[in-house]
Amino acid sequence: MSSSIIALMIGVSTFLGALGLLALIWGIRTGQFDDQAKFLDGARFDGEEELRDAVMMEEKKKQAAEKAKREKNYMPAD
Repeated sequence: MSSSIIALMIGVSTFLGALGLLALIWGIRTGQFDDQAKFLDGARFDGEEELRDAVMMEEKKKQAAEKAKREKNYMPAD
């Protein structure tokens, strides 16, 4: 093999490795791997009623977080 082909292969493999590392870092920073309760919730909420309750509780948490964010940004008029 010529040295230019080896250099090209090393460059491409380095680029793909860096791309994979960036994807991993992005996944960690955005919480893609934060799934601690997945299996426990799957066993605990195995019926339709429990599943609906879990979805409703999750929506309430989101609404409370949005409300807290809005109240945090509240500024009274001068």
